[in-house]
Amino acid sequence: MEELLIGWLKEYGYIILFFWSITEGEIGLIMAGILSHTGDMWVPAAIFVAGLGGFVGDQIYFYIGRYNRNYIYKKLYTQRRKFAIAHLLLKKYGWPLIFVQRYMYGMRTIIPMSIGLTRYSAKKFALINLLSAWAWAAMTIIPAYYLGDEIIKLLEHAKAYWYLSIPVGALFAFSVWYFFHSVEKSLSRRKARDSEPLSL
Repeated sequence: MEELLIGWLKEYGYIILFFWSITEGEIGLIMAGILSHTGDMWVPAAIFVAGLGGFVGDQIYFYIGRYNRNYIYKKLYTQRRKFAIAHLLLKKYGWPLIFVQRYMYGMRTIIPMSIGLTRYSAKKFALINLLSAWAWAAMTIIPAYYLGDEIIKLLEHAKAYWYLSIPVGALFAFSVWYFFHSVEKSLSRRKARDSEPLSL
């Protein structure tokens, strides 16, 4: 199964990378960097394709927000606090938020949809989104390309000692979640404090 997956990546690498970048991201980009290191991909092409995939993914979320408001209000009601935080961040930071939202785990799909809910220019969002997607792809693929041997060794160790890799990975995922959960709570408190009426 593992050899079959590697064979697919080598033969259909750019196609898989494009669709993977639409839905997820970093793991696919790291694999693209490794394949570029082994000579099965070309770094500029991998960055271009991955960036386009990331761009398309966020454009989809943006237009869901722009043209499916009722769906969002009905289906994503439980995420209303995150939508409120995304609006607050957009109001405070403006276009740089679009550029960095790919690195905000837990908010990556919420922010494009919440921007779509506003009157923010679709053309401006698309331009910033495209530049951001290519920067994101380059910042992930290029290090993986240069550190290809080290990453391959690390993956081999993870495969050999999988019983240690699982708790380490779970601890890392929890740490990332806890960090952004703390940021979210801090922003929620700030929003609540700013919205309190002034007492005379």
